[in-house]
Parts: sequence; C-alpha cells; structure tokens
Amino acid sequence: MSPLLLFSFVIGYFLLLLVVAYFTSKNSNNDSFFIGNRSSNWMLVAFGMIGTSLSGVTFVSVPGTVGAVGFQYFQVVIGYFLGYLVIAFVLLPIYYKLNLTSIYLYLQKRFGPVSYKTGALFFIVSRALGATARMFLVINILQIFILNNMGVPFWATALVILLLILLYTFEGGVKTIVYTDTLQTTFMLLGLIICIITVVGKMDMGLGEIFASMKENKLSQIFNTDVKASGYFVKQILGGMFITIAMTGLDQEMMQKNISVKTLADSQKNIVTLSIIMLGVVLLFLYLGGLLTLYAPTVGVLETGDKIFPAVVLGHLPAMVQVIFVIALISALFPSADGAITALTSSVCIDLLGINRRSDLNELQKTQLRHRVHLGFAALFLLLIMGFKWADNPSMIGLILKLAGYTYGPLLGLFAFGILTKRVVRDRFVPYIALAAPVICFF
Repeated sequence: MSPLLLFSFVIGYFLLLLVVAYFTSKNSNNDSFFIGNRSSNWMLVAFGMIGTSLSGVTFVSVPGTVGAVGFQYFQVVIGYFLGYLVIAFVLLPIYYKLNLTSIYLYLQKRFGPVSYKTGALFFIVSRALGATARMFLVINILQIFILNNMGVPFWATALVILLLILLYTFEGGVKTIVYTDTLQTTFMLLGLIICIITVVGKMDMGLGEIFASMKENKLSQIFNTDVKASGYFVKQILGGMFITIAMTGLDQEMMQKNISVKTLADSQKNIVTLSIIMLGVVLLFLYLGGLLTLYAPTVGVLETGDKIFPAVVLGHLPAMVQVIFVIALISALFPSADGAITALTSSVCIDLLGINRRSDLNELQKTQLRHRVHLGFAALFLLLIMGFKWADNPSMIGLILKLAGYTYGPLLGLFAFGILTKRVVRDRFVPYIALAAPVICFF
C-alpha cells in the first residue's frame, strides 16, 4: 500500500478523535480537566488504562524481545499483577480518604511542603522522559516506514502529532481522555488480534505445530532460573511489582484517571480488572513475538528487536492489515501521550503553582494559566523527542525501564517511608536525599 494512502487513514483516525473530544469537552472547566468531575465510569477507566499501561513500546518492543529472551518478559508482568494489588488495597484507600486532587498532596500532609514539591518534581521529570521516549518509538516507526517516502522530515512529523494531541486534550483533559483512551485501546487490541490471525494464516503450520516450534527454539520459555542472571525470575517479579507501584500507583497520570472514579470500591474494581486483563494481553503480545520470530526468516526479513513487527506487517502482509497495524500503532501511542501531557499540566498547575489555592485568580485566569502550561509541555515534548532521535537507542523498552529506575526510585522511597513508618523528617533536607539516591545508584 502506498505511504500516501496509509497516511490518509491516519488523518481520518485523528478526525475521529477530534469528534469525540468535541462532544466530551462541552461545558468543561478546570475540575473536568484535572479529575473529570469525579464522575468517570470505572469500566471505561479500566479498559482505557490498558492502552495507557501498554503504550507503543509494548506494542512494538515486547514482541521484539522474544527472539532474544523468549517469553521471559512475562516474569515482569507477574510482578505487575502483584503491584496492582498493592495499589488497589494500600494506595487507593489513602488517596480517597484524603480526597486528593494530586496524589503528591499526601507528601505535604505527611512530611511538609518541600517534600510535596519534591515528589511532584520527580514525577514531572519521570513522566516527561518516559512519555517522550514512548512517543519517539512510534513516531520513528511511522517516519521510517511511511513518511520518509513522502519526503516529510522527522521534526515535522513529531510537531504535527503533538499539535493534534493538543487539539483534543486542550479543553476536556481527563474528562475527554477517559473516552478517547477507550476508543484507542479498542483499536490497539483489535490490531493485535488481527495481526496474530493473519500471521498464523500465512504460516503452513497448525497451532500445535507452532507451539512445538516455539518450544524447540526456546522462544516460549518464561522462567529464568539462573540466580546470577539479570533475568532471574525472583528479580524480575520483584522488579515488576515495584515498577508498577511506582509507575502506576505513584504516577499522577495513571492515578488521575483512577481518582476521577466516584467511589473507592469502583476504583479498586478498575485496578483489579486491569491487573487480570494485562496478564492475558501481554501473553498475546509475546505469542505474536514468537510468531514473528518464526515467520520473519521465511520471507527474508532480517530485522530484529523493535523493527521486526513493522517490517513484517508493512512489507509482507495484506494492505488492509497494514492499515489496521498503523491505526493500532497510533492507538498505542496516544493513550500514553495524551494522558502524560494532561497529567503534567495538572501537576505543575496544582502542585507547583497552587492553582486551586490561589484566591488572586478567577476561573478564567486559572484556565489561561493552565493553557500556557499545556502549550509549554508540548514544546518540551518536541525537544525531548528530537533528543531521543539523536541518541538512537536500539531498544526503547530497556531505556524506559532504566530511566524509571532512576527517576521513580525517590518517589517510591518517599511514599514507602511515609506509609510504613510514623517517623517525622526534616522537610527541608528531603530534596537532597531524594536527589542523592539516584546519583549514588548511577555511579
């Protein structure tokens, strides 16, 4: 299929998102933007969060890891499941009891204003880096396989996509994102299932033979029992648990959607439902990775890692599957990008600028301030995406997890210290300790 025709479907998909945003952002205000007026449907939030949790990195990178380490990524996903249970039954009751708009207000109530701003700043750095790394991966694939052939420069692709995200998040915020994420998750999962069915159909093997071939090539191995290996299953499960607690439970973007649900019980249903669905969805991505690893050599595809999935689909599968893949890829990109830019705007406005506490600003002035912050983050995202383009890392999922370790670690420490102890800290020293921890780990 020609790049121009593929790109026309991308534009059509954007228009659909704008229509959804138009209807969901009517009569929106700052409360709608930040927490969706606390009226979000828990089932919609749970389903939409699948797309946010997986993102374009899972869509492309997880299948790409199977050729190297088999199904070992599922060890981390088992840890995710345990982490979600901690979020549901430890963190969410605290957030609802304190009626928080920003989850970092907990740090102010527990330690003081300096700790509060420290937590918010670490989130801002973490989410900005993580979200733009995820965006870069998908934008780069669109660039390589479609837009390069049309003569469109990378910076222009990134700029246009950011502008389109701004268009449908600018007014509605969380209220709009709950619905757009649901739509995008649907397209992403549909793309995953159709790609699996198509690749299976292309292979001259039954399902039993495919599983036997994966086993023979050690592609379906889940547990690594080598104690000295970095992929040792105990390390991976514990790591996955703490990654989820930090990157979901202590992340304003993810929790912003959860605390927009009216009651604690419904929010807990959302998290538990999400944890179960995630196990099945990631297993499908790994199975697809096994299929791609077996199928790619038979059609002369030599790419590995992040490039194997798009190379097989856009070079060797039917035109309609190519369209579905591109839409699914963008659907995997947007839930992490739109939620991130909204949550970062919320965190700066609420946590750093104290927009909800300022009596010197009327509602219109607060909205104008929010708009300026929103635009500022769009500009920052563009700069960071260009930075990732310059760095050109071969596996974005590895880079994202490494960045998360450094930036979410202090957040995990702050919340754990607050919840698990009753000790009082010297609030003014908290930023130095929080900064020292990742610096020491780095060296």
